[in-house]
Amino acid sequence: MLDIKLIRENPDFVKERLAHKQFKQLELVDQIATLDSQRRALQQELDQVLNQSNLAAKAIGGLMKEGNKEAAEAKKAEVAVLKDREKVLKDELTAVEQQQQDIAIQLPNLPAALVPAGKTPEENEVVREGGTKPNLSADAVPHWDLIKKFDLIDFETGAKITGSGFPLFKGKGAKLQRALTSYFLDFNTAAGYVEYIPPYMVNAASAYGTGQLPDKEGQMYYMPADDLYMIPTAEVPVTNIYRDVVLKESDFPIKMTAYSQCFRREAGSFGAQVRGLNRVHQFEKVEIIQIVHPDQSHTVLDEMVAHVEQLVQSLELPYRILRLCGGDMGFASAITYDFEVWSAAQQRWLEVSSVSNFETFQANRMKCRFKGENGKTQIAHTLNGSSMALPRIMAALLENNQSDSGIHLPKVLQPYFGAPFID
Repeated sequence: MLDIKLIRENPDFVKERLAHKQFKQLELVDQIATLDSQRRALQQELDQVLNQSNLAAKAIGGLMKEGNKEAAEAKKAEVAVLKDREKVLKDELTAVEQQQQDIAIQLPNLPAALVPAGKTPEENEVVREGGTKPNLSADAVPHWDLIKKFDLIDFETGAKITGSGFPLFKGKGAKLQRALTSYFLDFNTAAGYVEYIPPYMVNAASAYGTGQLPDKEGQMYYMPADDLYMIPTAEVPVTNIYRDVVLKESDFPIKMTAYSQCFRREAGSFGAQVRGLNRVHQFEKVEIIQIVHPDQSHTVLDEMVAHVEQLVQSLELPYRILRLCGGDMGFASAITYDFEVWSAAQQRWLEVSSVSNFETFQANRMKCRFKGENGKTQIAHTLNGSSMALPRIMAALLENNQSDSGIHLPKVLQPYFGAPFID
């Protein structure tokens, strides 16, 4: 959530940055500023009424001691009027604060200065590319055909058990998933990230804290009987470990990694680009999260991008890194870098990771704070990245490494899989 002080003091700047993110409801900024003025005026009057009420109440005792009953009764009547006014002001203040809060949570995070202008994914900025695209034989096939050939995933039975988009991994397909997960977690923990296995369901406060609510409510699976949401990513439960926590500056950086199943409705998705593993409703992902001092977050963002880049390189996959334009960024992000790997049989790039700095946006919602060396309480910065999402990584590995003899696996995966190839 944006800092109300920033909206109050520099609304034009807030509008300019929101417009850069292609946010259209700029009138909400003015509404928040107006409500903030009302809130401060009500608070000021309430403080005055409380002070007058306290002074009058103290005066009653002195007047009674002096035997001035008439004056004491007049003061009691004055206190009664002040108490009535106090109640009215408190009710009005609560209503204004709630109205202001309801509007404020509709505003996305402001994009950082480095975020390029643009409305669509085609306007994202390619930061760099790496790896070599393979030259496949003329009879190379996409991953959904390879999955059938090597009996790795049963999409039909998954659909029978649950529905479309819920794949059933089996045999060497399940083993490859396990190998990828273990390798990713080991890679992250070797870099100092503490491993977690989080709950796969969260309450509304957690989903609100990381910005999934209200922005992505339609994409989340909701369990109404328990008022819980299936997680779309481990970012949600793991970041919320530090909701309503006051840290010490010496606690930074907090580095966490987690494996989880992820659940996304992906409403309205269809067509060839979502075939096979390109887009599913349940998938596995390993996440990295950091909570850091505000002065360090953009340096940490670069470090996290480099960490994911090394991970992609170790899988011997051709890749590119994109800096997302304002119109393609997520609701809560201040700046995001996407990683895409080349799918040789499909002849297209597949997104496998997003690394984002949320600055104070999530921490402000979660009330994740820290006490600086000067004793002042400040809002922390949060960051997260996929390291990585498994479905499209698996798709690219299968397609790019296919041959007549089977699927050759990168060297780093072979000890985890227990063999150099899938046949």
